[in-house]
Amino acid sequence: MRLRIVDAFTDRPFRGNPAGVLLLDGEFPPDAWLQQVATEVNLSETAFARPLPPGGDADWALRWFTPSAEVDMCGHATLATAHVIATSGLATGLIRFSARCGVLTAATAEDGTITMDFPTSSLTPVDPDPAVRSALGAEITSVHDTAEHIGDLVVELADERAVRELTPDIAALRGYSRRGVIVTAAAEDPSRGYDFVSRGFFPAVGIDEDPVTGSAHTALAPFWAARLGRTSLVGLQGGARTGLVRVRLAGDRTLLTGNAVTVVNGELLARP
Repeated sequence: MRLRIVDAFTDRPFRGNPAGVLLLDGEFPPDAWLQQVATEVNLSETAFARPLPPGGDADWALRWFTPSAEVDMCGHATLATAHVIATSGLATGLIRFSARCGVLTAATAEDGTITMDFPTSSLTPVDPDPAVRSALGAEITSVHDTAEHIGDLVVELADERAVRELTPDIAALRGYSRRGVIVTAAAEDPSRGYDFVSRGFFPAVGIDEDPVTGSAHTALAPFWAARLGRTSLVGLQGGARTGLVRVRLAGDRTLLTGNAVTVVNGELLARP
């Protein structure tokens, strides 16, 4: 069984967000084995995909596991999986995935970029949770809750510098009941090639900080589209390791575009 590690939302190795990708020949192995593989790979997400019979709504069934839990939606590991399928010659054009959050699609362009079609997240203004405010230790401008398949808080900070310099109390955030916290701010200088910045913290599902969270951009897209007055935007996410996500808001769908590069292509010896 081939196990790849793919850096997503970047065109260079060792940037963006790495994901494990395992393409299966038949049915999904037991959940316990899938979780053990994801724990062994020890990246923010490991994706498992298997081909589906022709004639249905999707071409591949797709699941994502963090080192400690299965999740409903993941952008960067979907991008990584589409990249592996396309570069392996297993599909051309549009790839349709069946996942917990519904049918997702990914299309590879001639320049190698991949555009994914995800559901747009709703945004509900909420009062700042005192525990989250204390864990972040930063001035908060606004807080919004997201839809069920994401389950994050989007926390707006004063400016880009506040996002970049944030040093949250990870242990305190680990006890937070939602999937994670996304902090964001407008770009200080949009001429640098991005319109907003963000960082994502998900210690409750075993990820202290996720370098580039595609699913979070289904909430960041409507959030910043409303503030900046444009539906096509570029987000920069990450702390020490960063990546770019190009987003286009299309009503109840959000298009996420990025590059990916395979950095490891090896053999998984431990079979189910």
